[in-house]
Amino acid sequence: MSSHYTWKNGPDIIKQHSIAKHKILKTYLAKYYATLVGDRPRSEFKLTVIDGFAGGGEYYHEETGELILGSPHICLQEAQIAEFEINKNRSNKVRFDITHIFVEAMKPAFQFLTKSLHERGYGSFIGQSIQLRHGKFEDEVDSIIEFIQKKTPKSGRSIFILDQFGYKDVSTDIMRRIFSKLDKAEIILTFGVDSLFNFANEVNLNQNLSRINVPNVFANQTIEKIKESEKNWRGFVQSTLYQALMGEVKAKHYTPFFINNSKGHGVYWLVHLSQHHRARSVMTDVHWGHQTNFSHYGGAGLDMFNMLGYDPRFDNEFQQQSMFAFDKLSEDASISKMMEQIPRLISNMKEGCTFGEFYEGTCNQTPASLLIYKKCLELLIGHHEILVESSSGTIRSKAHRIELTDRISKYPMASLFLP
Repeated sequence: MSSHYTWKNGPDIIKQHSIAKHKILKTYLAKYYATLVGDRPRSEFKLTVIDGFAGGGEYYHEETGELILGSPHICLQEAQIAEFEINKNRSNKVRFDITHIFVEAMKPAFQFLTKSLHERGYGSFIGQSIQLRHGKFEDEVDSIIEFIQKKTPKSGRSIFILDQFGYKDVSTDIMRRIFSKLDKAEIILTFGVDSLFNFANEVNLNQNLSRINVPNVFANQTIEKIKESEKNWRGFVQSTLYQALMGEVKAKHYTPFFINNSKGHGVYWLVHLSQHHRARSVMTDVHWGHQTNFSHYGGAGLDMFNMLGYDPRFDNEFQQQSMFAFDKLSEDASISKMMEQIPRLISNMKEGCTFGEFYEGTCNQTPASLLIYKKCLELLIGHHEILVESSSGTIRSKAHRIELTDRISKYPMASLFLP
């Protein structure tokens, strides 16, 4: 985070929506380490974590005055906790080789972060496993990519935390460059949608978007013109912009979330981008666990992308769809909708497909977690609508037994009941 905070007079005040983002980051990192390392036999684990807008590292809560640690400290602490938890019952320990790179452009923030790290016992790691870079992320990103390529030449395993203030500091070509050069990179991006809208009321919207290399999205229309022509102008703009943004970045997997902000500080997106469906699954699990802070675009089921594309048929439903809340009602709605959709999709595949192929091909279009997919499959198996079979020929009947390598096909008689 940058210009919203200064750290000129010590820790700055942190808003509740930023605390919510920090909770998501903390939970995601914990699940990330558990998923990738866990109890697997390995001698070391290499990773680079980049906080591109690191800030000063400490804040005061806007209501309680409590001292709150920022993202650099969260990253360091979660790595330490993961190393302890993963190794505590192992005879052959996993060596964690994790480099943290903290980038901050504002001098007072950079100075305070350096001071904070020294005071909290990290001084001896600075210049070694902790790199501090005083500069703009856009100016540092290429040398960071080169560092990662040398550290992990085969995988490029890395997490880029890009919690920008507003929307202009992370262009699509930067993110595309990251993914083209680092096979196992992930990006957690904050995008200030309201910052774009509010500023765009006065000037051409596409001029703002050209700064982040998302060209010709609205055919040179201003927000005012869009308001005149579109009944649900906000839904139209956000869905159109999101599709254009993801089209330019070219990540294989992505999921957008609203940051619910009851304090009136504006609407943010938290977008997770990755090249592997497993990373996407982990982030989706995190959001189901933080249902009070976040909501998802679109509705239940596997056609979220169509809703994101904005169809006038959904005008009256957009508010309800955009507030998918990750609660029990949302889970039930997802299961109900997917139970209608999955048999139709599978029936169009003569030879069926593996569960992994099916999940990877549809997960960008739904807020459903991997577990919800499995629950749907279990119910469909019980209704004799699909067949799930392991590579060794075992017929699956329970969700917890279903693996990504299992093959899904239509039940031999299911075609009689499909419209």
